Amino acid sequence: MPTPTTDGNSAHDVHGGLPIPRRAANRPIPSADLLRAWYRQLILIREFEIRCMQAYQDKKIGGFCHVYIGQEAVAVGCVAALKPQDPLVTAYRDHGHALARGMTARACMAEMFGRVDGCAKGKGGSMHMFDREHHLYGGHGIVGAQTPLGAGLAFATKYE
Repeated sequence: MPTPTTDGNSAHDVHGGLPIPRRAANRPIPSADLLRAWYRQLILIREFEIRCMQAYQDKKIGGFCHVYIGQEAVAVGCVAALKPQDPLVTAYRDHGHALARGMTARACMAEMFGRVDGCAKGKGGSMHMFDREHHLYGGHGIVGAQTPLGAGLAFATKYE
C-alpha cells in the first residue's frame, strides 16, 4: 500500500488519519437502461411518499407516518448494491426500501391504510413493512430495534 499523503497523488489520501480509497478506474459505469430504472424508482418512491403524506394529513392513515422525501436515492442505492437474496432490515422510514426492494406500491399502500391485503396484513402500518418474498424483514418503530434482528440474519446467512 502506498504511503498515505494529503497531496492527492497517492492511491489513498488521508483524512482525519484514515485512508480514503479513490474511485476505482475499472469500476463499471451503469448502463443508460439501469440509470433510467433507478430514476423510475426514485420517482415512484417520491410520488408514493407524497400521497402517503396527503392521506396522513387527511387522517386517512392512522398511527404514525414517517415519509422518506429527500432520501429516495439512499434506498435505491442501498438496494441496488445488494443481491436479491440478501436480507434487508430497515428502520421506521421503510417505505422507500420496501418499494426499491420490489414490493408493489399497492401492497405497501394497503398496509398504510391497515387493509388485510397489505404486506403485513394491515397490522404493521407505516413503520413495519415486511415482505418475505423480497427478503425485506421489516422496518422497526423503536430506534435501534433492528440491530439484533440484522445481526441474527447476518449470522444465519453466514451459517448457511
